[in-house]
This record gives sequence, C-alpha cells and structure tokens, in this order.
Amino acid sequence: MSIFGTKSSMVAPENALAGRTSPVLPHPAPHTVLGTSLTGPWPEGTEVIYLALGCFWGAEEIYWRMPGVVTTSVGYMGGYTPNPTYEEVCSGRTGQTETVMVAYDPAVLPTYEILKAFWENHDPTQGYRQGNDIGTQYRSAIFTTTAEQADLARRTRDAYAAVIAQRGYPDITTEIDPAAEATYYLAEDYHQQYLYKNPNGYRCHANTGLALPAL
Repeated sequence: MSIFGTKSSMVAPENALAGRTSPVLPHPAPHTVLGTSLTGPWPEGTEVIYLALGCFWGAEEIYWRMPGVVTTSVGYMGGYTPNPTYEEVCSGRTGQTETVMVAYDPAVLPTYEILKAFWENHDPTQGYRQGNDIGTQYRSAIFTTTAEQADLARRTRDAYAAVIAQRGYPDITTEIDPAAEATYYLAEDYHQQYLYKNPNGYRCHANTGLALPAL
C-alpha cells in the first residue's frame, strides 16, 4: 500500500497534502438562493452547525430549503490540509470531509429538526463512503458549536441507532466533534448552491424511510 493510503482509508497527518495559507474562496458571493452572506454577520440569535452527509451538493439543497435557515455554504472540514482545493480533497490525501455549514434561527427551526433531516437523508453506517461515492471525503460527521447541539447530536444518534438496528443495519459511524477542534474551509464558488445553479446536477440523497423518534 502507498504511504499515502487510499481514498477509503484515512491519510496519516504527516502524509497529508500541505495545502495553502490563502483560502480558495477569499470573497464569497451572497447565497444564490437566500441572498444572505455565507460568512456573516447574521441576525442575533443565529446558531451554526456543520454537517457532513455525503456529497455536499445535495446536502446543501436539503438545508437551504428549510424555513428558519439563514444561510448555507459548502466546504471541507475534519481533516489536516488547510485551504484545500476540491481536487486535493478528492485525492484522499487531505483527511477533509465534504461539509455543509448551516446557520439557522433556533427559534424558528429547532436543532432537532436539523438533525432529523441529517439522520433521515443519508446512510450513517457506511464509514468512508456514501452509496456509490467512495472516499474519506464522504464520511458522515457532525461538528457542533454549542453544548446543547453536542448533547442533542448524541441523543439523536442513539435514538436513530436503535431504529436502524431493528432493520438489521450495522452501527452508526458518524463522527460527532466540536467545531472548535476543526476548521471549516469554504469550497470553491462553483460548488456553492450547486444544484440551484445546475438544476439537473447530481443528487445522491433520498429519505431513508426510517424516521428519527421524537425525544
């Protein structure tokens, strides 16, 4: 095996690509659908959560459609390479996973509903893949910004694990980590709101048909 590993095994930190000091999207345009800033400032009370559930094109579309969402963006998170390009992430040598940033008003859209959409719209048991998309960049992850989010992420994980176990699915592999321990790097402009710009583009997300129980 190469010292760099493969797309389906995590690269070692010392073997990750060096990346760069400058962002690949230094001046993001407003959200193509919502018209809001991708980076803030946002209205008082806005919370942020970062969600990785496979290809970020379809994942972002799920969230920008939800009432109470202030803005969304797509980027890379959870790895080692700073300010990676999409091509670098696809190489499997960054450790980053494709991630959606969701800024939302919890008074309108409870965090539970965001997590419900997360669990029910991808397979959280597949490890370094999502369907036909194979690689560490497609792994399932939640990066939280508050203690309440972290607690709810774990409680909904456990509740959903019980549901899918009854249907014979394996253990959930979703990573749940504080966003403060990772860095979110915005992806290139053409990835932002990709399915609005390309209505017939690739969609790999569908409701699993297995509902998250109420807590």
